[in-house]
Amino acid sequence: MNIIKASLERPIAIVSVIIMTIILGIVALDRIPIQIAPDVNKPIISVTTYWFGASPYEMEREIVNRQEEALQGLEGLKKVTASTREGRSKVELEFDLTMDMDRALMLVSNRLNQIDDYPDDAGEPTLDTSGLDDNAIAWFVISKTEGNERNIAAYGDIVEDIVQDRIERVPGVARTNAYGTSETELRVTINPEKMAYFGLTVPKVIKVIREANSSISAGDVKEGKREYIVRAEGEIQSEIQVKEIVLISEQDLNGRFGRVTVDDIAQVEFTFKEPRAAIRYLGKQSIAINAVRQTGANVIDVMNGIKLTLNDLNKNVLPELGLKIEQVYDETIYIDSAVDLVQQNIWMGGILAIIILLIFLRSWQSTIVIAVSIPISVVAAFVAMSVLGKTINVISLAGIAFAVGMVVDAAIVVLENIFRLKEKGEDTKVASFEGTSQVWQAVMVSALTTVLVFVPILVMELEAGQLLQDIAVAISVAVLMSLLVSITILPALTSWILSKKTNKKFKISFLDDFGRFISDKIIAYVNFILRSKQYSLILVGFLIFSTVGISYLLLPKLEYLPEGNRNLIFGVMLPPPGYNLETLIDIAESVEEKVKPLWASETGVKSEEGQPPKIQNFFFVAIAGGRTLFGASAVEESRVKELIPVMTKSLYGEPATYGFFSQPGLFVRGYGGGRSIDLDIIGSDLNTITATAQNAAALVMKEFPRSAGNQMRPKPGLILGAPEIQIVPSRIKLADNNVTASELSAGIDAFNSGIRIDEIIVNSKRMDLTLMGVENSINFTQGIENIPIVTTNGKIIPVSSLSDIVYTTGPTEIRHIEGERAITLQIKPADNIPLEGAIETVKTKIINPLKSSNLPSDIRIDLSGTADELTITWKAMAVNLLVSIAIVYLLMTILFESFKYPFIIMLSVPPAAAGGVIGLFLLNLTTFQPLDMLTILGFVILSGIVVNNAILLVHRTLQTIKNNNLSINDAILDATNSRIRPIFMSTLTSIFGMLPLVIFPGAGSELYKGLGSVILGGLSLSAILTLLIVPPMLKLFLSDKEEIR
Repeated sequence: MNIIKASLERPIAIVSVIIMTIILGIVALDRIPIQIAPDVNKPIISVTTYWFGASPYEMEREIVNRQEEALQGLEGLKKVTASTREGRSKVELEFDLTMDMDRALMLVSNRLNQIDDYPDDAGEPTLDTSGLDDNAIAWFVISKTEGNERNIAAYGDIVEDIVQDRIERVPGVARTNAYGTSETELRVTINPEKMAYFGLTVPKVIKVIREANSSISAGDVKEGKREYIVRAEGEIQSEIQVKEIVLISEQDLNGRFGRVTVDDIAQVEFTFKEPRAAIRYLGKQSIAINAVRQTGANVIDVMNGIKLTLNDLNKNVLPELGLKIEQVYDETIYIDSAVDLVQQNIWMGGILAIIILLIFLRSWQSTIVIAVSIPISVVAAFVAMSVLGKTINVISLAGIAFAVGMVVDAAIVVLENIFRLKEKGEDTKVASFEGTSQVWQAVMVSALTTVLVFVPILVMELEAGQLLQDIAVAISVAVLMSLLVSITILPALTSWILSKKTNKKFKISFLDDFGRFISDKIIAYVNFILRSKQYSLILVGFLIFSTVGISYLLLPKLEYLPEGNRNLIFGVMLPPPGYNLETLIDIAESVEEKVKPLWASETGVKSEEGQPPKIQNFFFVAIAGGRTLFGASAVEESRVKELIPVMTKSLYGEPATYGFFSQPGLFVRGYGGGRSIDLDIIGSDLNTITATAQNAAALVMKEFPRSAGNQMRPKPGLILGAPEIQIVPSRIKLADNNVTASELSAGIDAFNSGIRIDEIIVNSKRMDLTLMGVENSINFTQGIENIPIVTTNGKIIPVSSLSDIVYTTGPTEIRHIEGERAITLQIKPADNIPLEGAIETVKTKIINPLKSSNLPSDIRIDLSGTADELTITWKAMAVNLLVSIAIVYLLMTILFESFKYPFIIMLSVPPAAAGGVIGLFLLNLTTFQPLDMLTILGFVILSGIVVNNAILLVHRTLQTIKNNNLSINDAILDATNSRIRPIFMSTLTSIFGMLPLVIFPGAGSELYKGLGSVILGGLSLSAILTLLIVPPMLKLFLSDKEEIR
C-alpha cells in the first residue's frame, strides 16, 4: 500500500500527525459535556390540568375524557395513559421513537386548543416533554434560621423571585422547581349578608368581575405621519381596581346614580393560598428546590456555578430574611466518583497491557512502539465524540476503558510479522514495509469486524439502543484509529528503532520455558489432529456442542437495564383513602422518629458493625390528596441500598398503610420507576376493576412477599373509600326560591374552597383572582349544610333547605389506559430475582389463575412498563446479534473470496459465547449480575473480536500454501506455530487491559461489570479453543487440488 510506503519515507510527518492528534484530543476533551448518562430521546408528552376542588370523577368527566377524545388518532401516537386526582389531571402521551417532538408538541397543542368547554375555574393545560435530562442534577433545602417564627410556606414569592431566579441564571440550568411554598393570590372574601341586602348572587359577582378584567386590541388610527395603536385597557393589576368594580348601577327618579361596588360587599386583599404540601428536612419545616440542566450542558461546570450562587445567597441575601439554603443532593458526586474510577481503570489497564507487551517482546523500544497506539486511539475517540455531539458519561468512558485492551491487537500482529522478516535477514526498512504489507488486509478485516458489529446498535432507536450508542462509538473510533496507527505510525517507528543497535532484548527464563511448553503442546496437538479428518470432525463437533450446551445451562435470566448505585432512596407512602394533610404529616413525623437514630446529624457518621449505614439526608413531602414522599441518602454511598428495608419497616404498624421504596435508576426519568413490572387491570366499572385488582394483589403478595425484599405499589389505591359529601339539588325547592343549579353550585364552591375568577398580572407576576366565603367558616362536615346561598330576592338560604346531603365514598384517583379505566399493580422484585424470571412468575402464577377464575367479561389484564420494554428490547438485541454475526461473516467473504473459510472462522464464536457465559457465571458467585442489555452488548462485541485470531490463522495458512508451496498439513503447522505468540499476546493484552473494570469496585462499576466479565471470559476461552478448532477445520475443508487465491 502507498500509505505504508509514504509513512516509511516521511517519519517527520508521522510525528507531526501524532502531536496534532493529541492536541485535538486535549481540546475536544475540554469541550465535551460531562454528565451521568447519555442523553436519551424519550418521546413522551405530559398534559397537566388543575381544577382545584374538583373530585376525581369531575376531573375525569370534564377534563380527561375531553382531552383523550381530542387527542385520538394523533400522528405517531403510540400509547395514552391518564390519571385524575382531586384538583389535578395528567394525560401522558407516548409517541413512536421516530417522531419529531417539536412537531408532536405542536399537534398536541393544536388539538387541545380545540377544546373550548372546560369548566370556568379550571386552569389551562400545561405541556411537558420527557427525557433523562429532566432528572434534577441538584436538590436544595431552604429552612429558617434561629429566631424566625414566620411560616416557611409564606416565603414562596421570595424563593421564586430571588433564589430560583439566581439559580436559573447559572449557565446550563434549564429550570428550577420549588416545593412546599404557598402562592400569592388576590382574594375577594364576600359577606353573604351584604350580598343578600343588595340582591347579589355569587355567579353575578363572578360574571361582573371577570368581564371587568379585559384588555382588547382595537386596531389602529392613522393621523398624518403617525399611526396610533388603539387598546381598550381594563386588566386588573391591583386590589384598588377590584374594590372599585361596580356590581350594580341604578338611576333614581332625580337622575342620581346609586352604585354598589365590590368594596361594599367584600374584603379584597393579597394573601397566600393554603399550602397543599408540607416538607420537612431532618426534622425542620423547609422548602425544597431542584435544578434541571439544559440538554448538552456540562454538569460539572453547571454545578460549580450553582455552588458559587448558593455561597453568595447564604452570605449576602438570605440571612437578612431569616433563611438559609443548603444542597442536599449533588449528582456530580456520583459522576466524579464514576469518572475517577474509569480514569483509574484506563491508566491501570494501559499499564497492565504494556507490562504484558514487555513480557512478550522483551524490549522497551518495541513495547513503546506498540504502546503508542493506546494514547493516540483514546485521544482520537474523544475527538470523534466531540464531533458527533456525544458526552463524557459512565457509558462512553467504559467504552474507552474497554478499548484500551483492544487497540494494541493490530499493532501486535504487524510488529510480530516485521520481526519475523527481520530475523530472516531482511533489511530493516524492507522488513517494515513487507511485514506490514503482508498482514494489512487481515488486520483491516479484523478491525472492521470489531467495528461493524456495532452498526445495528448505532441504528437502534429503542431506549436501550440510544444508551449503548456511546460505548459503540467510543470502541469503534478507537479500534479504527488503532488500525491506522498500525499501518502508518508503527512501521515508521519500527524502521527507526530496529535500525538502532541499542535495541537489545532481555530474558526471563522461567517464562520462556513456560511459553515453549505451551507452544510445544499446541503443536503436538495439531500434529495429532492432522493425521485424520475423522479425528478432526469428532473433536470439532465435541467442542462446538459442549460449548453450546454450557451456554444454555449457565445462561442467567434476562434483565432490562442496570440501575447504577445513585446515593438516593425514594419512596411513596400509600395511606388509607381520605386522610387529610395534617394526618399525613403526623404519620410522616412518626416515621421520622423511627429512623432518627440513624441520622448522622443526631448520632454521628459512623455506623455500628452489622447495622445499616447512617443517614446523611432525610426528608418527607406530605401532599394534600393522600400522598407522602420520602427520601434519604447514606453517609456511605455504596451502602445506600441497605436503607430500603429500613425505610420500608418504618411504616409497619400504621393501619392500612404501606410504602414503595426504591433506588432511582440512572436511566429512569423521575423517581419511583425503573426496574418493575406493571400489571394492568383494565375495564369500565371501577368496582369490578377494584375487586379484580384486590384478588391480583393477594396473589402478588403471595408470590412476591415483602419479607423477601419484594415490593408492590397499586396505582391508584385498592380501596374506593375516599369520603365524599354529595349535594343533590331539589329541583322543586330551587324553583320555589328562584335559585338555579349553577347558582347553588357556585355558592357552595365559593364558601367551601373558593372559586378562581381569573388570572391577573400584578407587577409582572401571574396570580389567581379568587372569590371566597368567610375564611375557615367550615371545619366540620355538618358545616356544609349551613353554607349560605344568596338569592336574587335578597334571601339567605342554607344549602340543606335547597338540596339533600348524602355522605358516601369515592375513589382517590382514577387511572386510564387507552381511554379505559384501569388499576396498575407496580411490582418491584427483589434485587436477586431477574426481571425475566419475575415476568414468568407473574404470567404463570398470577395472570393465568386470574383468567381461569371466572374473570368478568369486561376485564382485561395486560403487562406493561419495564416488562414490556424488556420483551421489545430483547427481541431487538437478539436480531442485532444475528445481524452482527452475518455482517462479520460477509465481510470475511470479501477478504477470502470464499464462503468456506469464513465459516471456519465463525466456528470460534460459539466457544467465545460459552466463555462469556462462564465469565458471567463466575461473577455471579460473588456478585449478583443478571443478563441485562448492557451485558448482552458484551456478546455482540465478542462476535466481532474473537474472530480476529481465527482470521490471522486462516489467512496465514492460505498465504503459506500459496507463496511457499507447502502441503496443507505443513502450512497449517507453520501458521499455527507463527501465530501462537501474537494470538496469546493480543488476547492477554486485551484481558489485562479490561481487567480493572471488572475487579475494582466503585461508583459506576455496577454498570459495566457484567459486560466486562462476558468479554474477559469469551476472550480467555476463545484464545485456546480457536487453536483447537481452526486447525482441524482447515484440515477438513482444504484440498490439495484447491486453488488458493
